[in-house]
Amino acid sequence: MKKNTFSMLDENGNEIIYDVLFTFESEETNKNYIVYTDNSKDEEGNIQVYASVYDPENPKSKLEPIETEKEWKVIETILNTLQEEIKNKMDDSDNEQ
Repeated sequence: MKKNTFSMLDENGNEIIYDVLFTFESEETNKNYIVYTDNSKDEEGNIQVYASVYDPENPKSKLEPIETEKEWKVIETILNTLQEEIKNKMDDSDNEQ
């Protein structure tokens, strides 16, 4: 299975490969979002996750920053829901063993 990835240059000109976690369109904001990671970890050991606005119709479009608190809330809600679903699946598989 091929992973969905893309690369960008960091501020030092190094190419960084990102894994796409998911994309979605928000009816609330009328924008499309991409949520992705470079699999690096923060000080607490959590995998760093990033999100941007993108244009799914244009593969060459630039990722745009998320500008409002409302947009971040939409993304956080989806991430929290997915995290809870994954946790529940892991708990269910632990219980089956």
